[in-house]
Amino acid sequence: MLDRVKTPIGALLIVCDDDGKLRAAEFHDHEDRMHRSLRLSSATQGGYALRKAPAPAAVRDPIEAYFAGDLGVIDRIEVATGGTPFQQRVWRALRKITPGKTLTYGTLAARIGADKAMRAVGAANGANPVSVVVPCHRLIGANGSLIRYGGGLERKRWLLQHEGVAV
Repeated sequence: MLDRVKTPIGALLIVCDDDGKLRAAEFHDHEDRMHRSLRLSSATQGGYALRKAPAPAAVRDPIEAYFAGDLGVIDRIEVATGGTPFQQRVWRALRKITPGKTLTYGTLAARIGADKAMRAVGAANGANPVSVVVPCHRLIGANGSLIRYGGGLERKRWLLQHEGVAV
């Protein structure tokens, strides 16, 4: 099912499966990226069909609450993203970064036991199919700069400021 959630930084498209798990979340002006990640997902390799329908409250309500200021609530959303084992490790580690905190790609690589894999972490971060919920926006460059955000750097800046990070 495909739903659209209004946010202060543009509509967020959310795709849930029949079990109510979040499969994709992407800003409306990056819908092509969402379809690409759905096509590549091991969970949907047999194909997928989207039908417009309201997302389950267990997904929609926490997303709306996050944008209203309840920052930790998105941690409750169940995701089913597919991905390689390495990508899944990176995505799980991203969800452990506390709202209002940032990490460098190198620090996250070290946290998952892959000290030299900063670029691989960056690639996995960039392939994240559930923007905001798996908080890829919390990764920054080694020099503290905002780099690489699929939804655009202005959205990354907004999300970090929303979470209380001085950008």
